[in-house]
Amino acid sequence: MTRPFPYLLAAACIVSACAVGPNYRAPAAPSTAGFVPPAALPSSTVSAPIAGGEAQRFVDGMDIPGQWWTLYQSPELNALIERALAHSPTLESAQAALRQANETTAAERGSFFPSVSGNYQAEREKSSGAQFGLPTAGSFLYTLNSASVNVSYTLDAFGGIRRQVESLQAQAESQRFALEASYLSLTANIVTAAVAEASLRAQIAATEDIARAQQTQLDITQARVNAGGASRADVLQQQAILQSTLATLPLLRSQLAQQRNQLAAYTGTLPADYAGAEIHLDSLTLPADLPVSVPSAFVEQRPDVRQYSALLHQATAQIGVATANMLPQLTLTGSYGGVATKFSDVFNSSSVVWNLIGGVTQPIFKGGQLTHQRRAAVAAAQAAAANYQATVITAFQNVSNTLYALQADAEALAAQTTAERSAAESLTLVQAQYKSGGASYLQVLTAEQTEQNAAVALVKARAQRFADTAALFQALGGGWWNRTDLTANSSDKGQP
Repeated sequence: MTRPFPYLLAAACIVSACAVGPNYRAPAAPSTAGFVPPAALPSSTVSAPIAGGEAQRFVDGMDIPGQWWTLYQSPELNALIERALAHSPTLESAQAALRQANETTAAERGSFFPSVSGNYQAEREKSSGAQFGLPTAGSFLYTLNSASVNVSYTLDAFGGIRRQVESLQAQAESQRFALEASYLSLTANIVTAAVAEASLRAQIAATEDIARAQQTQLDITQARVNAGGASRADVLQQQAILQSTLATLPLLRSQLAQQRNQLAAYTGTLPADYAGAEIHLDSLTLPADLPVSVPSAFVEQRPDVRQYSALLHQATAQIGVATANMLPQLTLTGSYGGVATKFSDVFNSSSVVWNLIGGVTQPIFKGGQLTHQRRAAVAAAQAAAANYQATVITAFQNVSNTLYALQADAEALAAQTTAERSAAESLTLVQAQYKSGGASYLQVLTAEQTEQNAAVALVKARAQRFADTAALFQALGGGWWNRTDLTANSSDKGQP
């Protein structure tokens, strides 16, 4: 009776050498030559004669350091990011999700092995002799002991289990790059928020300087009124422009407080407990060399592209799972043990009992359920492929937009630097002419407003270069492959 089973096992092993369903192949990288049309951008930006106005060079194929934010050379910024990486709830959640996915995959691998369980049962029973055809024998009182080891094994004849494990592995890979995306977003958001904080501080300082200058001009105008050289209308106009300037400060200070609260959230700190160091634009160094990845390698660098590639892999493996569910399922079960009225006799050879069962289950009719499930898996894979393609396009768009923005930022800063200096010189000249009677007060007011707008715009232009530089590092993947911290996978060290 047991002879067919070795042949059945051998046949199943031969069949299991292949798995049904399509084998996943990562999509090829786009064949584009670059992120912008040829000659669309120069190899370096223009410069401006101001701190943060240095020219930046675009270096093709330049690698990205794992801690790219250190290029800003700001100890305060470095400390802020280190604190966030250690205490961010968002990052902790992503790390826990990755551990969960890895453990789920490891648990599913157990399906490759037989399931073994032990069983022991003791039964006290009283039986009548009549049950055995002995009506005069009276009754029997005895204890029945039974112990057995049960084995069950599902033969993965068509690779359904392997496809399921493959799907879970891909899901874990997806979660691994979701973690990298969270890491990159967190660090880039902190840099951007820190730059915004520095910009607001500089805007507040510039506005306060302007307000002091306007107060001085108001004192001069009042003195001229007292001396009969100006009208009361001039004083009222100067007071109006001074109060208009002062009215912008509460909003700027509120925005600064909100930006500090945002940094507190990034570092896992409550607003009232946040005590991060103040960051100023003058404490930041603009990176001189900017990386421009090779497009063929770029898709391996972006965490979101790698995440959607893994999701496509997962969906592809699920087609195999759905296909295998339509095919025969082969199982082997068996048990070995002993049954005796005395516990000490359970393990005697005379008490041995065993069985071995081979089974094949073939779905015959399920109302089309399995067919439609497979079609649904195919559609899910098609959707995943489209999502992957959309993610790649968005990734290239991000880099292209940022490269254009960096060039525009440099040009804007150069122009704004000239505009601010011209406005400041014009104001000084008009004020001197007004004192000597050579200019009207309307000209003074116009020059003051022009200089105020130019000073604040210059601060914003300086900050924008720092922020868009961070955006480029983020768009290129942030150098996760060069990291050495615990969230980096040791198998992914080195250029991807």
